Amino acid sequence: MRALSVTARAYILCALVAAVCCALPALRPGAGTPWTTTALLAALYAACELLGRRPFLVSAVRVGAGSFFPVLFAAVLLLPPSAAALVAVPGALVGHVERRPRAVRRAWRAAQLALAAWAAAHVCTFLDGGASLGGGAVGAAPDFPYVLLPAGAAVLAFCLVLTALDGGILCTAERLPVRTAWRGLLLRSVAPHCVHGLAGLMMAVLWRSPYGALAALFVLLPMYISCWVFAQYHRERAAHQATIRALVQAVDIKDQYTRGHSERVGRASVMIAREIGMDEERVEVLRFAGILHDVGKLGVPTRLLRKDGPLTPEERRIIELHPEYGHEMVRGIGFLGEARAAILHHHERLDGSGYPYGLAGGQIPEFARVVAVADAFDAMTSTRSYRRARPVGTALRELERCAGTQFDPRMVEALTRALARQGWHHRVTSDEQSDPRGNVPPPRGIDGACGPVPGGDAVPPVAAARSHDPGRPT
Repeated sequence: MRALSVTARAYILCALVAAVCCALPALRPGAGTPWTTTALLAALYAACELLGRRPFLVSAVRVGAGSFFPVLFAAVLLLPPSAAALVAVPGALVGHVERRPRAVRRAWRAAQLALAAWAAAHVCTFLDGGASLGGGAVGAAPDFPYVLLPAGAAVLAFCLVLTALDGGILCTAERLPVRTAWRGLLLRSVAPHCVHGLAGLMMAVLWRSPYGALAALFVLLPMYISCWVFAQYHRERAAHQATIRALVQAVDIKDQYTRGHSERVGRASVMIAREIGMDEERVEVLRFAGILHDVGKLGVPTRLLRKDGPLTPEERRIIELHPEYGHEMVRGIGFLGEARAAILHHHERLDGSGYPYGLAGGQIPEFARVVAVADAFDAMTSTRSYRRARPVGTALRELERCAGTQFDPRMVEALTRALARQGWHHRVTSDEQSDPRGNVPPPRGIDGACGPVPGGDAVPPVAAARSHDPGRPT
């Protein structure tokens, strides 16, 4: 309790008192509580929560809306409100808790679930009228499809109470603003609660069927399998993210001039992809492509990446090997899929003058055409130690000027539309602070992304987004 504020302790204490008040009626003599059903469901929920503490299911418990809520929803449908509140307590007290103080967190969780179950059972009783499963009408036969209405309302009430209590504890314990605390909580929890509610309804129906309580246990078997599959997926996804973070951090350490560039290219690539209607699975892979597009820099000598002056032709040829280095590095990472082609070809040009293979037009993979635009845009709008950033408008005009020769016009138009709606928040990526006047162009004529701006210093055009900074890799 020492880690919690006085307000948070008072909030938790109020929740505990309210939970006790909700559960007490079930303990009164003559309450008619169906103790056999209550005890069986409470023991089953506790056993499920203990099972959820096993390492391979912990991630599923953490990410999901509660891996074994179907048991609680079955209790809501089968028992009176006070008895349903009692069912939640043993499982919450033995369930998985990540942070300390664990005893306080378990007590808070028990109060939270007891209040949610009590409220859900009351809603079910009110709508059901005791005619089917709820309201403690033990032994009554379910009346389909009418039982779906009270069951659905009970799930919604359960979700609303949990969301309200979660938001309150975030406000008091974490001291978050009210809007921030509740933002997105309900939307994130409705879908998993609905799935668990459907499983709970199936349990309740089987529990009251001629096959008895034992048949209801079979509902938990597919739930257990689905939790295991979800946990495996989550662990694999976490491993993917860790691999990508490690690669990006290695690039940022080696090339300090472009720190943060990879993440921003990934973000700009996602903006373009969504604007052109790419499906979400491909969008996620494309984000990986944007983040890892410069991973081949790990194979380039550090002295070239950090060289202050212009590159010699031989040094430029070495730098221009980085797409092939990057492709070799990620070739064995299966989940990257199309991203590998983008890493290899993001410096190709539509007119065929790019590198490493001089592909032209439709020969260039779609992912590579997206990343090329995102790469050039961020390179032009980022402030670095050797030059100031260009304004977003100037960068977009450069992209439009080079559309059709270097960049895919469709991708340039998509980025322009996305930026018009969402804006762009760029940061200083060098160790030096930006000019207090904001993003300003260099005092001399600025060479464009595909050639010199009229009236500026003539600079030989080079592939992709490098020519706007001669001698510097992007």
